[in-house]
Amino acid sequence: MKDIPLHQLKERATTGLEMWRYYAGDMDDDDQAPLGAHRDDHYIFFLIEEGSASLMIDFTEVVFHHQTLYYVLPGQVHQSLGYNEARGWFIAVDTMLVPPDYRKVFEGSLALQQPHALNNDQMQQCRSLLEVLLQRCQEKDSVPFNLSVTHSLLQAFIGMVAGCYSCAANPIVQSTRPMEIVQQFKRVLIDNIHTIKSPSAYADMLRVSESYLNESLKKVTGMSVSYWILNEVVLEAKRLLYYSELNVKEIAHKLGYDDHTYFSRIFKKSENITPLSFRASYRK
Repeated sequence: MKDIPLHQLKERATTGLEMWRYYAGDMDDDDQAPLGAHRDDHYIFFLIEEGSASLMIDFTEVVFHHQTLYYVLPGQVHQSLGYNEARGWFIAVDTMLVPPDYRKVFEGSLALQQPHALNNDQMQQCRSLLEVLLQRCQEKDSVPFNLSVTHSLLQAFIGMVAGCYSCAANPIVQSTRPMEIVQQFKRVLIDNIHTIKSPSAYADMLRVSESYLNESLKKVTGMSVSYWILNEVVLEAKRLLYYSELNVKEIAHKLGYDDHTYFSRIFKKSENITPLSFRASYRK
């Protein structure tokens, strides 16, 4: 292959969420064969109930045991090594549905996240919440407010995961300078995306050269400074389109664009759909 494949959640799910529960032996089915090395444009959360599993993430093998949580960040290269002996949950989530405060927790450990062991009470809470969430995902569209309820349950689960990682005393792996730069960049990006779009401005904020910032991001995430800036703009636009009643012109201005037609063009170029069509598809 010429490049590492990038899997997009929108190609598989129209609500920003894909989830299933898997059991030991499921991978014997050819339709459930593990995927090769790839990136995703979304978050993936795993909850292992019983057994063990393993995943290769950015050339590091991560092993999960029973009653553990784990997540994969957008852009991380990963590949399943073995889930055939495990029972648990898989949850893929559009980044738009992950609140910024939670993202800071997850992305603050970029390339360093470790499996988090749950106690019995935490395990039961997560399992119960996911069972309700899966049931709502399987409900018919005719059920009143089903999508809103589904997303609320999803964010409750993500909040529980963020809380676990925020309070965890997991051992911290030695961080390299590029990793530190990337972590700092993503924090300031989330805080300043409404007003700052210039790669050089972010480099100045971090007191590094633009070329070094770009080099660090490519080394750790595989993506450039400009990619992450545009990605954050589009993510914030999606949130405003989904959660607010602002029109496209107002959203463009809120994101720092005086020309709303230019904003619409870059959104469509990124998502292959206009802002209004995106809003309509998510609110159906």
